[in-house]
Amino acid sequence: MGAPSAAPGAPARATAPPALREIFATWFGFGVQSFGGGAPTFYLIHQACTRRGWLSETEFSRTWALAQISPGINLVKLTALVGHKLRGWPGLLAAMLGLLLPSGSITVLMTAGFSLIRGQPMVQAAMRGILPATIGLSLATAIRMARPLLAQGRLEGRRRLAAHLLVTVVAGTLMATGRLSPVLILLVAGLGASVLLHSVPVRAGTTSEGSAP
Repeated sequence: MGAPSAAPGAPARATAPPALREIFATWFGFGVQSFGGGAPTFYLIHQACTRRGWLSETEFSRTWALAQISPGINLVKLTALVGHKLRGWPGLLAAMLGLLLPSGSITVLMTAGFSLIRGQPMVQAAMRGILPATIGLSLATAIRMARPLLAQGRLEGRRRLAAHLLVTVVAGTLMATGRLSPVLILLVAGLGASVLLHSVPVRAGTTSEGSAP
């Protein structure tokens, strides 16, 4: 079976895998810039992978979903999966080393420094401003990742689009309540999507990859 076609508006997949030094340098940059928690780091990884043509939006979404349904830290797993996808085991090691080396070192230094200035009014005000910015980044990234899936559903017909939207809304609502494990929500969402999309026929004249023949 051939590789899935790129989502509408996504850059073409690079013909040659990146060099190991490029993978290391890219994730080293993530480790240096990833202030504010998981959402900013996830945004940086997403932007780099899709803009450089390493992964299409659909491939990135599937890789991220795979990272979420396995135990451990999601961003570390995402880094390992993308690195392995790009250059195999050497790519995985390069990406992991690039991500963890600067972030680990900076975290140790920042922890020591923050303990000295955390009582300052300006520092406390800046920390309060990080939360809304992080939420905004998370929403913007989620919307961008959802676009290719919804575009494919629209091409396949209104009923298929409604199925995509139903799974997205239900999963998002359950996640927002915080009463269920994310792993359980992802498993139920995957099962529900499989049942819904299998039972709803694709619009005539549309291929399974969401493009007209």
